[in-house]
Amino acid sequence: MQVLGIVGWSGSGKTTLLTALIPRLRAAGVTVSTIKHAHHGFDMDRPGKDTYRHREAGAREVLVATARRWALLHEVDGPEPALPDLLARMAPVDLVLVEGFKTHEFPKLEVHRPALGKPPIWPDWPDVVAVATDAKLTDCPRTVLALDDPAAIAAWIMAFRRIQPGASTGP
Repeated sequence: MQVLGIVGWSGSGKTTLLTALIPRLRAAGVTVSTIKHAHHGFDMDRPGKDTYRHREAGAREVLVATARRWALLHEVDGPEPALPDLLARMAPVDLVLVEGFKTHEFPKLEVHRPALGKPPIWPDWPDVVAVATDAKLTDCPRTVLALDDPAAIAAWIMAFRRIQPGASTGP
């Protein structure tokens, strides 16, 4: 599976870009999955629900399934899982877009908005291979993409990762 990270400061528009890219990649025949890294604890479950009660009782994993989707909740007792371990649990697809995990070594696209007043990430991270921005960057040695053109960004991703749509055995 091809992997590309989407990184940037909070509020830069990473999720907005991801949700604009996914339908364009899908329309091009690319199967896509995502991984979202959260810096804080989160819980998809709610107190009082059966699955919550199962986990609270000590279940290591709880899988909930419907006719439309399923989700596996896995309790972690040790360190946070590494990205390769998480990728190994996923069904094969053409491309996995990873939001976050910026300290892991894999190619990344930075979403950079100078108006946020935050410095770019690319000067300190050699695996940032491109920058999607809403400003003109004259000093950036990486590929610079217009943040307001998700179709061009999707085309760049396919070319950069050399994705042949449908090459995976995934859904």
